[in-house]
Amino acid sequence: MNIVKKVFQQTLRVSFLLCYFSVSAADEAQQLYTSQPDVIPELGKRGKYSVGVKTIQTTNPQQLSTKDYKSLEDRTLTLEVWYPALTKDMDIQATYENVTRTNKEFSLQGRSVRDAASNQENTYPIVVLSHGYTGYRTIMFYLGEHLASHGYVVVGVDHTDSTTGEVDFKNAPFAGFPSTLINRARDQQFVLDYFTSTDSDLAKVVDTNLASVIGFSMGGYGAINTVGGCYNFNQQGLQGFGFPESNAKALLPVFNTCNAGRKKVDSRWKAMVAFAPWGQEQNLHTLDDIQVPSLYVTGDHDDISGYERGVKRLFEQSAAKDSFMLVYENARHNVAPHPAPEIAYADEADLGLYYEPVWSSETLNRINQHMTLAFLNCYVKKHVSACDYLPKRESSTQVKQAGGKLTDPWPGFANRWAVGMRFVRK
Repeated sequence: MNIVKKVFQQTLRVSFLLCYFSVSAADEAQQLYTSQPDVIPELGKRGKYSVGVKTIQTTNPQQLSTKDYKSLEDRTLTLEVWYPALTKDMDIQATYENVTRTNKEFSLQGRSVRDAASNQENTYPIVVLSHGYTGYRTIMFYLGEHLASHGYVVVGVDHTDSTTGEVDFKNAPFAGFPSTLINRARDQQFVLDYFTSTDSDLAKVVDTNLASVIGFSMGGYGAINTVGGCYNFNQQGLQGFGFPESNAKALLPVFNTCNAGRKKVDSRWKAMVAFAPWGQEQNLHTLDDIQVPSLYVTGDHDDISGYERGVKRLFEQSAAKDSFMLVYENARHNVAPHPAPEIAYADEADLGLYYEPVWSSETLNRINQHMTLAFLNCYVKKHVSACDYLPKRESSTQVKQAGGKLTDPWPGFANRWAVGMRFVRK
């Protein structure tokens, strides 16, 4: 009897421990990235600065209401800010909590320290980081943390009405799209203005005279307008987006703005990176006045923004002298988000926000880190040596020469590890 009792007690203890650790594992933040230092492109490696992160709530007062497109209302935005920081080895690294398109919660492990003191030894250029539709402010957290470790202050924006947490993707997937069309560029400009006017220890280290904007999909749609582009909507197009005929005609002046709603482009913008920017398949952009150095990043099988008549056309039409295009061969639209959290694999609607059928998202992320840093260091920080990392040979693929030796890899890439990409100069 004693033996039976002991076995029963041990079984209860084991069951409890298994239950406890399974719950604990479910509560733990997921680590999306592996350790692969020998094959990471050179500028994809972490910089010298420790990184802090803060969440800020801010309000852009008296903006056009998307309830009636007539009245004005305050527009609240949530910002995630990564910055060079003073940290200690014992500090706990931050996690990023969000939801998928079908509202499943997840937590991701970061490499920054929440609310750490900012490193006041320098001022740092500001980068505005803008998600797609739908998305969230940390969908490119890998890039925010990376650039901050190299001496930038990076501000990810939750674009109100356009996030995974606000849009009922299955029942009303386009409910936030009109707001996105109107507000995306204006939000980006507001973030720059906010850090210019606010008074905080963090704002003191931000150099708002050296600003750049990075946008994915609808974030890229806005970024093009922010740095000097103009929108080119027509009445039929607005009706196609769900506006009644009477409203569509009256709203044309609201939609057809340039320079994020300003009379001229803000001269503080020094560079733009547009990942899979949306809109040119619908002829929504004119780029005659863009002079800001621009990097377009795209997959040549993009079925959302389009390649030939979409992103490639934007690149070709841009007036910017210093304009480049990085093409991932056989990639579709999701060339910028972090890898899919594990829970997203349960539903195609969720997985579709992240998944690439050919490319590893981690590989894309690391190349994005390398290329974006090279571009910003070249054109924002004016580091001449950084410009040398922008490839001069179009194809990344090394080919055999006489004697069997391969041509050199792209600058900063490991030998035999750079394949399947093209880099096109204006």
